[in-house]
Amino acid sequence: MSLELSQEIKQKAPFSSLEHAAQISIIRTSSRIVDAFEQMLKPHGITATQFNVLRILRGAGEEGLCRYEIAERMVTRMPDVTRLLDRMEESGYIVRERSTEDRRMVQTTLTETGRRLLAKIDDEVAAEQQRPFRTLNPEQLETLIALLSQVRQNT
Repeated sequence: MSLELSQEIKQKAPFSSLEHAAQISIIRTSSRIVDAFEQMLKPHGITATQFNVLRILRGAGEEGLCRYEIAERMVTRMPDVTRLLDRMEESGYIVRERSTEDRRMVQTTLTETGRRLLAKIDDEVAAEQQRPFRTLNPEQLETLIALLSQVRQNT
């Protein structure tokens, strides 16, 4: 397995350990999956990070979420969520409203434009999410998910 990875990244020296090979394999796989997802989203004018925010807000419902709650739920860490939300608001995908009870609280909700975009790409997103895993059966997918979860718990 690590021989395949070594050839793919054109590395001549062996990995220093199985853990090293596993780490590089996870990073390389993640990068390829994210790149393909980004390419699928590109014609729709959004990034994977923006899609993630839209997905989070759709799940939050009509009450929306504050910036901190959005950041907390993101799949990948985003250091400047405020600027991301600024761009998404300018694009018309979200709206932010300051609370009348607590002026520090700003709720972010999905606009109708954001909802329509998600509805438009839902099937394409589902197909892209399935594509990299098409050769794995459900039992293998469950094992993969469990193993990755175990690795995340150690980080």
